Amino acid sequence: MSNTSNTDVHMYFLGLALDEARKCKPTPTAFCVGCVLTASLTDSSEPVILARGYSRELPGNTHAEANALTKARRLSKEELRELLPSTPEDVTIEHVLNRADVYTTMEPCSVRTSGLAPCADALIAAGIRRCFIGVGEPDDFVQCEGTRKLEDAGIEVVWTRGLEQECLAVARTGHRSNT
Repeated sequence: MSNTSNTDVHMYFLGLALDEARKCKPTPTAFCVGCVLTASLTDSSEPVILARGYSRELPGNTHAEANALTKARRLSKEELRELLPSTPEDVTIEHVLNRADVYTTMEPCSVRTSGLAPCADALIAAGIRRCFIGVGEPDDFVQCEGTRKLEDAGIEVVWTRGLEQECLAVARTGHRSNT
C-alpha cells in the first residue's frame, strides 16, 4: 500500500470490511456487517490487519466489531510480533488496541435487543483510537447512537464516503425489503 493516499488506504480497508460483510449468513432480523481491525505502532508505519470479523461469525449472535476484537485478543505474543515486528517484547494486545483503527461497514451498535453488550461499548473498553464507518445504522430495529457514544468517549469517528449504498445493500441482505 505504499505511495497511496490516506483516503485510498481507508477505502481499501473499508472494502475489505465489505468483503467480510458478504460472508454473513443473512437473517431478516439483523444486519450483515463486516469489520477490519488494523494497527500501526507509529504514525509513520504502514497499518497491518490484526483481525477481521463479520456478524454471526462466532457463536452467540455476535456482531462484526466484537468478533474482530475477540479474534485480535486471541493472538499470541508471537503472532503479534510477527504482525508488528518492531513491537517491544513486553507489548500486550491491549497496548496495540490503543493504536488500532476499526473499519466497519455500519455504525457500531449502541443497543442490543439480545441483551449482549453493544459494539460501541466494546470498542470504547478496548481503547480503540479511530473508527471508520461506511454507513450509519438505519432505524430498522433500534435507534442507534453508536457514533455519539464513541465520540463522547474520545474516539475519533470518520465517516468514509463512497461506499454507503453498497454497505447498506449488503447490510440488508436477507431482509424482506432491501430499501
